[in-house]
Amino acid sequence: MDPERALLLIADIGGYTEYMRSHRMSLAHAEVNTARLLEKVIDAAPNFDLIEIEGDAAFLSRRADTMDGDATVAATTQAAVGMHRAFHLERQYVASNLCPCDGCVQADNLKLKFVAHVGEVATQTIRQRRKLVGIDVILVHRLLKNAVQAPEYLLFSEELYRTGEAVLPDAVHEVSQDLEGIGPVRTYFVDIEDLAGSLPPLPDPSWFERIGRTVDVVGRGLPYMLGLRRGRRTASAH
Repeated sequence: MDPERALLLIADIGGYTEYMRSHRMSLAHAEVNTARLLEKVIDAAPNFDLIEIEGDAAFLSRRADTMDGDATVAATTQAAVGMHRAFHLERQYVASNLCPCDGCVQADNLKLKFVAHVGEVATQTIRQRRKLVGIDVILVHRLLKNAVQAPEYLLFSEELYRTGEAVLPDAVHEVSQDLEGIGPVRTYFVDIEDLAGSLPPLPDPSWFERIGRTVDVVGRGLPYMLGLRRGRRTASAH
């Protein structure tokens, strides 16, 4: 298939490695909770196509050849804000269930960060699975390893940032980095809270909701504890 211009977005759960270092019951519940979080994040970006679940991250794409620069950046920020809020609402419910294991109690330490880029991609279908390929796919994955110290942020490649920087808030920070196999690049990040603005606070879960979530996580965790289901592995193809 001929290359097309695409907006590439990765939502990555921070603190995942430490979170998964637990004993067997906690690990089972950590798997369940992480899956629930990723599901909510993906559902919160209906205008993006899910390309792949990569361990603790969701790789998404959206055609950008019919969008101008401002619209492309606006679509990125709107998706990130919506996904971030969905993540934190689900994280609050997960962490407030009544299970005392580390996989539930420590869920409140998880964060969500984003990297975004716009570029040319080609599509491959392998065993009925659609994959995106090209140097720009590699670049957006390389951006996950960066020097940003903020716990939750949206990081733009320079290509994406320059197309619509006027629609971003003033608090944008430049970070230069050297990407493996690509070389020096400039990137720009903004704290998610600066994008979200004054959103209303998240609602507190009721006792009924906490009990229901506890029953749910215990039930979903049983296949992992009994060895009937294996946990997800982080993709390393990029």
